[in-house]
Amino acid sequence: MKKSKKRGSKKKVNERNNKILYIAIGIFVLIASIFLYSYFKPSDKGEVTFDNLAICLKANNVKMYGAEWCGYCKKQKALFGDSFQYIDYVDCDKNRETCSAERISGYPTWEIGGQKYSGVQSLRRLSELSGCELENAE
Repeated sequence: MKKSKKRGSKKKVNERNNKILYIAIGIFVLIASIFLYSYFKPSDKGEVTFDNLAICLKANNVKMYGAEWCGYCKKQKALFGDSFQYIDYVDCDKNRETCSAERISGYPTWEIGGQKYSGVQSLRRLSELSGCELENAE
């Protein structure tokens, strides 16, 4: 009878120790998660947008002609990020007549002040060609 009592009390001690260990691991994981989240969380302060440039381009009747499948067009769009939504974009697959009338032969093509510029243009170049200010430029 004494042996079973000792085994029972040892078993309870082990169970209690396991519970403490699991709680300690849980607390550690929680603290580590909070730390990692706060360390890697994107900061609103450092986020760069080109909304003003894109809005100015549209206001100055600047257009970009392209196609959804065009890799260079995707690269051009990526330069603007979310600000591309403000660009006057003509999808030549959906507007073939317009692109044909404008004599668009390659993508992307920018139309600025009556002149056409083929290929991916840097934001700085678009700023220079259009007269629109490029903010957040390094």
